[in-house]
Amino acid sequence: MNAADEQPQEEPQFHFPDVYAFVSDYLAQVIRRRVNGTSTTWCPTWWEHPEAGARLSALWLAWEHLRQDPALGMSTWWLHHADPHLRVLMDPDNGPFAVCSPKDGHTAYPFDPLPVDARPV
Repeated sequence: MNAADEQPQEEPQFHFPDVYAFVSDYLAQVIRRRVNGTSTTWCPTWWEHPEAGARLSALWLAWEHLRQDPALGMSTWWLHHADPHLRVLMDPDNGPFAVCSPKDGHTAYPFDPLPVDARPV
């Protein structure tokens, strides 16, 4: 083993400092859809939705990792991360923004969290 193998590898720096910057400075600028609340929807205050926050954070972290791969990274990100998550997020019938308006904004989600029984002791 030589000295170069023993040195810790430097962690790549994030391009975006957080998920909010990623969504506002990248995703919202790149994604162009007819967000009419009927065929596709979006909530301008997406961070008010726990599922949306979790999915968009996952998209951001995957993007930060895959952008380092110059060959297939971005294609992988689009096909296996962005497209599936955006389909769920923007689903006007069952997505997390289903009761929000792209123009009028956030409406409290009228559904309860998934029911969970207490785990056995």
